[in-house]
Amino acid sequence: MTPLTTDYASCLDWKVASRPFPGERTSGDLHLVEEWRDGALVAVVDGVGHGEEAAFAARRATETLRAHCHDPLVALVSRCHRAMFGTRGAVMSVARFDAGRSRMSWLGVGNVEGVLLRATGAKVWCDSLLRRAGALGQRPELPSLDLSEVAIVPGDLLILATDGIRPDFVPDLKLGAPPEHLADGILAEYARDTDDGLVLVARYRGP
Repeated sequence: MTPLTTDYASCLDWKVASRPFPGERTSGDLHLVEEWRDGALVAVVDGVGHGEEAAFAARRATETLRAHCHDPLVALVSRCHRAMFGTRGAVMSVARFDAGRSRMSWLGVGNVEGVLLRATGAKVWCDSLLRRAGALGQRPELPSLDLSEVAIVPGDLLILATDGIRPDFVPDLKLGAPPEHLADGILAEYARDTDDGLVLVARYRGP
């Protein structure tokens, strides 16, 4: 899932699978992927609660992410916090891929799970995103932000999932499967019936 007309090759192969809270038509779980030459911004936003008000808060965040996608991540999340003030607020995790440097930076506020999986021979390594407690947009004060950076190589797999997805999906993953199979499978097997659910799977292709 990449732009149809570009003058560059995408550094990511990605897919999203989602569904709203059972009985609702609108989901408060949204995503954003913005790509450019040698880079990409990936985000998953979970509006507090579910339904239209949760979706409204999450849209405020994704619109801000899209408009300022080249900002440093801490500044970008700060913008989202201000844009959502007065709404229910949201939790979110964001990652920026820098293919030129073979690095990925990421940060999270609240309970949007983030894992980076990589295979070295027969062994699979899993890095987990350090997420700060709290939510964005609910109070004037910005929650603590903790930016970290990791090295990446082609084939590494980033997964971001809202709390409508049970977090025990990692051991059952087949890392070589296409992102669409992984995302659809995680949603089908691990979605909770008590919330919206969204999972984004992105495989790093390299520069």
